[in-house]
Amino acid sequence: MSAEIREAIRAQALTMGFDAVGFAEARLAEAARTDLAEYIGRGYHGDMGWLAHTAERRGDPRALWSEARSVVVLGLNYGDDDPLAAEPDGESGVISVYARGQDYHDTVKKRLKALARWVAERWPGELKVFVDTAPVMEKPLAQQAGIGWQGKHTNLVSRGFGSWLFLGEIYLSLELEPDLREEDHCGGCRRCLDACPTDAFPAPYKLDARRCISYLTIEHKGPIPHELRPLIGNRIFGCDDCLAVCPWNKFAQAGHEPAFLPRVELTAPRLAELARLDDAGFRAMFAGTSVKRTGRNRFLRNVLTAIGNAPEPTPELVAAARQCLDDASPLVRGAAVWAFGRIAEPRLAAAAAEACLPGESDPDVRTEWLRLLAPVEYSRAP
Repeated sequence: MSAEIREAIRAQALTMGFDAVGFAEARLAEAARTDLAEYIGRGYHGDMGWLAHTAERRGDPRALWSEARSVVVLGLNYGDDDPLAAEPDGESGVISVYARGQDYHDTVKKRLKALARWVAERWPGELKVFVDTAPVMEKPLAQQAGIGWQGKHTNLVSRGFGSWLFLGEIYLSLELEPDLREEDHCGGCRRCLDACPTDAFPAPYKLDARRCISYLTIEHKGPIPHELRPLIGNRIFGCDDCLAVCPWNKFAQAGHEPAFLPRVELTAPRLAELARLDDAGFRAMFAGTSVKRTGRNRFLRNVLTAIGNAPEPTPELVAAARQCLDDASPLVRGAAVWAFGRIAEPRLAAAAAEACLPGESDPDVRTEWLRLLAPVEYSRAP
């Protein structure tokens, strides 16, 4: 009976539009909990304090919900034909493939709830629905459920969908027979490790988020460390490099979910235009997307970092950086100082310092000005 229920749920999930379905016991291997503890202990989680706060529940599905006996792991394909196609243009920014369409949390959760209702109408027991906003170790569960394996870049890799699956889970009080665990198929390959612009992998299967562009442009709240800024290029929200180079992507296919199709305005958006967004403009442009949750100030920090990395700065980019020197947000002003100093003529940078530094009260922004001026031996800063 357990196998019959499992296969009925699998068939219904595929009918509802899920691309991958697997079943696992509501229990994680000790190795997953050990890896999580090591990750937090080394400080690799950076600003993401919620990882440490929820580690106990994250490491044990039954600590999150004591009634859980089985987990249905579901995947939705968001594959793109060429994730890195927009990268070379220095006047445009690159947004990670997953964030170019509607916020996947809404789409995945809505479909999970529809499947959960279908299950609840047919079999007794309790259930709960989770997406990645909950303390769930999705990738180890997905590997236990046979959907894929955690590659050397620590992301999920699927033999059928490559690197491009959104995940969601339904925890069941029903005990269902699990699927076979997927094995690791990375072999001797290290393309993902070598592709990382910031060298964020201290070892295979280990990620130091503090150096990861996705973390720095999405989760990190403060100024981006100076030594990493030039390495970010024109990536303004997330990074797909380690995902995109995986050889298993040769088996991937373009996603078919309309909600995940990229919005035109989020495909290679112009940096100078983004730098002019106020809060209302930012909210309007990114309504319903994952980008919105990062907030206008952090997003403009990213945009200005990309402007500072422009290989051939245009007058429009210089003007955009100059305008942001007077922004109300210290985070934006600090990034603007760095960008302006990189792309403006030295005389213009010195003139801007004369105008802005005396009235600047934020210590981080003042430090940015002093770092900019040190090479030209500016010594008149109050």
